[in-house]
Parts: sequence; structure tokens; C-alpha cells
Amino acid sequence: MSLNRATALRINLDRNTQWPWAAVAFGMLCLYVPSLIELFRGVWSSDQQGHGPIVLGISIWLLYRKWPEMMEASEGCRPSIFGWLCLIVGLILYILGRTQDILLFEIGSVIWILVSVALLMRGAAAAKAIWFPLFFMIFMIPLPGAFVDAVTMPMKMAVSYVAEQLLYWGGYPIARTGVILQIGPYQLLVADACAGLHTLFTLEALGLLYLNLVRHESVARNLVLAILIVPISFTANVIRVMVLTLITFYFGDEAGQGFLHGFAGMVLFISALLLIIAVDAAIRSVVGVFEKGQEAVGGSA
Repeated sequence: MSLNRATALRINLDRNTQWPWAAVAFGMLCLYVPSLIELFRGVWSSDQQGHGPIVLGISIWLLYRKWPEMMEASEGCRPSIFGWLCLIVGLILYILGRTQDILLFEIGSVIWILVSVALLMRGAAAAKAIWFPLFFMIFMIPLPGAFVDAVTMPMKMAVSYVAEQLLYWGGYPIARTGVILQIGPYQLLVADACAGLHTLFTLEALGLLYLNLVRHESVARNLVLAILIVPISFTANVIRVMVLTLITFYFGDEAGQGFLHGFAGMVLFISALLLIIAVDAAIRSVVGVFEKGQEAVGGSA
């Protein structure tokens, strides 16, 4: 009889602790479902911002994956008063972004509010446990158009230049004017979706997700790989532009702008992932040789 009462009491306690989380989830849905609907109908439906839904889905999966760890790490911890500060900042950003149509504030506020929820519900240990999913959400925030345009043009120029030089060295009849490549009778404009800041952001997110899933113990190795993700992303962009150029040269303009254009997007992510894995393997080999050398020096001493 006492066992049944204890079981019933534990079930009631579990249900009682679930109610606050259900209320938080309901509040978040009320705030951000209208924003998400507008994003899916607007910027997230474009090629430049098409990575937004993917980052959102991965972030939700990461939060779900980290949930048991968060609950265990924050067991017995007190709520943090800093949660109220984060909540106020998040609500101010949301109100400003929603009323003034500033997506940077409106969507960025979700990170502040989630941090405040973790701090107020479970304390600082909970926020620390889910730091990476919250950080990963940065990549789904739409950036201001003026900033994107200012950064994207130099990137497109650099990608166009490198692609032109490599194809020229390969013996192809190619020339470049700004970000326009001319190969044979065809002209190709290197668009923002092919070599812009959003593409770099997407590949950065892919690299950081790889680091989080692999979980190397060496801090130096993680830091070096995180820094090298930038040139890896640039290289993947060059590969994509070269593939599109060669597709157009051999199969015509319709092939380059049609189905094979989407295939070139797959080439971008596959090449980036393979480059990340290859660079990681190279770093692992170098670190392994260095550690063996240190052990040998220590043993001889």
C-alpha cells in the first residue's frame, strides 16, 4: 500500500513539475508562431535565407538531445536572478522587432528568452548545459540587408577570381568582369546564393555542428578546426561556382540554371563536409605526432 502511495505521489510530482514547462511552451508558441509563419512566407523561402528552417530544426533537436543533461546538471540548483534581466532584454527586443519590422531583433529575442527561461526555471547550470543549441540559433537570425550587401560583394569578387584562375589554368576559355564569368558563349553571374554571406553562415553552422557532435577532448584541436572552417567554406563556394560553370559550359545554360543548379548546392555542402572531415583528420594526425614526440621527450628525460 505504501509503495502504491509513493508511486502515485511521484507521478503527481512529475505532473506538477511539467505544468510550468507546458506554460512556457505555450507562451513561446504564442510569441513566435506568427513570426515563423511570416519567415516561411518571406525571407526563409528565398535561396539566400533557405538555411533558416534547417538551423531551426537542428536547434530544436539539439535542445531535445540536451534536455536530460540539463535536468540532471541543474538538479537542486537555485533559479538565477539574472534570468529576469535576460527576460526583460528579450521582451524589449521582441517588441521593437515586431512593431518596427526588424527581424534581427524579433528573431534574435528568442535566444534571450530561452536563456531567461533556463535561468529562472533551473538556474545557471541549466543555461550552461544548453549553451550550444542556443548559440547555434544565431545562424537562423536574418541579417540586415545593408550589412549583407557590404560583406557579400568582396566575397563574390574573391570567389569569382579564384574560380576563374583555376579554370583558366585548366585550359578553359574563361574570362571575368567583376562577378560575371564568361566561358565559351555563356555568361554566368555569381549570385549571392552561390558565394554570399548567408552561404558562409550556413557552412559555418555545418562546421560547428560537426565539432559539437564529434566532441574532441583537445581544446586546441577544436579551436584550430573552428578557425579553419572559414577558409573551408570559401573553398567549398569556389568548388560550387566551378561546378556550375562547367555544367553550363558542357550542357548549356538551361542545365546550369535548372535542376543541376540545385545539384550544385548539394555539391557545396558535400564538399564542405568532406573538407572538414579531411582537415580534422589532418589535425588529428599532427596532434598525434606532437603528443608522441612529447611523450618520447618526457620518457627520455
